[in-house]
Amino acid sequence: MTTTPANSVVWTEIPVRDIDRGIAFYKAVFNFTLNRDESGPNPMANFTDDMTGVSGHLYPGEPAAPNQGPTIHLIVPDTLEAAADRCWKAGGTVQGDPIPLPVGRFQ
Repeated sequence: MTTTPANSVVWTEIPVRDIDRGIAFYKAVFNFTLNRDESGPNPMANFTDDMTGVSGHLYPGEPAAPNQGPTIHLIVPDTLEAAADRCWKAGGTVQGDPIPLPVGRFQ
């Protein structure tokens, strides 16, 4: 039997050099709770989800060079400006200006 998935993309894996720092960064910027899982061959930190849509995890790895690799869009719990400020404070960088879309903005 063939099924048509609700989402074409169902999982994303984000490489981080230091998993503990990665967990702290995503918590600070997005207010995400990540659950460590060391049951497999590599440690990972799973984004919490309700198992009905797209999700993913952080894993120890080398991030892509700037402007290389996939682009992953994550929802923020409040405004784009507040999330950008938290990103800077957590040691990240913000690239480009906000881009308006009919359903909101992204950066």
